[in-house]
Amino acid sequence: MIKNRSELVFLYDIVDNNPNGDPLDSNKPRIDEETGINIVTEVRLKRTIRDYLNEYKGKEIFVREIRDKDDKVQDGKTRAKDFGESKEEVSKNVLEKCIDVRLFGATIPLDKASVTFTGPVQFNIGRSLHKVELKRMKGTGAFASGAKKDNKTFREEYILPYSLIGFYGIINEHAAEKTNLSHEDIDLLLEGMWNGTKNLISRSKIGQLPRILIKVNYKEDNYHIGGLLSKFKLKSEVEDEAIRGPKDYLVEVGEFVNLLNRNKSNIDNLEYIIDEDIKFSCNGKIVKFEDCFEGIEMKKISL
Repeated sequence: MIKNRSELVFLYDIVDNNPNGDPLDSNKPRIDEETGINIVTEVRLKRTIRDYLNEYKGKEIFVREIRDKDDKVQDGKTRAKDFGESKEEVSKNVLEKCIDVRLFGATIPLDKASVTFTGPVQFNIGRSLHKVELKRMKGTGAFASGAKKDNKTFREEYILPYSLIGFYGIINEHAAEKTNLSHEDIDLLLEGMWNGTKNLISRSKIGQLPRILIKVNYKEDNYHIGGLLSKFKLKSEVEDEAIRGPKDYLVEVGEFVNLLNRNKSNIDNLEYIIDEDIKFSCNGKIVKFEDCFEGIEMKKISL
């Protein structure tokens, strides 16, 4: 079982596509109008992880689209009945069978009540580490605009030429005890974040690549540093909106490294996986990520 707390930092990028469209705004990529920062909901990241665990690893997940014989989407109460009739039976079976509930929790509606599990793994809203450029693309469709018409339909879509998106997360050891979260589940979570992002191959997501995944594991109960993602910065000689890939920047980790080195007595170890195209600077010097830390055990994540 999970004994102590951990923090997660996850960065991935996307090229010439839409990482998370807003259905209430013509499915445009979500952008903070005040800052020009690209926003991706934590629901999108959790969906990526869920789909990978279900489709690639064969794991049961509670939150998924299931259709009945009339092609109607199953509702929450009907889904709950797949795991039993009584509150006790549903609770027991869902936790035993559904890895997404053990990870992220769930509110499960029943006929006369509901069951709520607080998720041990929580993410904030993802944000790009730089301002982004929104582009509108127009094109023609493959079909005519109507019967017996010669002109084709027109389509319009919005994309980002580039966005490096960062997520911050916490694994809460107390909630983990309530959902029976195991170390094996956490290993699958990390695999789902990394490989799930890489394998999310759809028209709007093709080209996504995981770039940095870090897990900081602590020694003590009830302890974590907090706010680790805010310590990562981009150093670039081009304007933010002109960034088109890792060749255009360095990831400056000086604040992050200094913070962890000051708190090393509370850190058990640091697990990490870094894409080979990402280059780092630390306090102004170009470095290898693993060489920056003093007295902290470093472990490469094996996927």
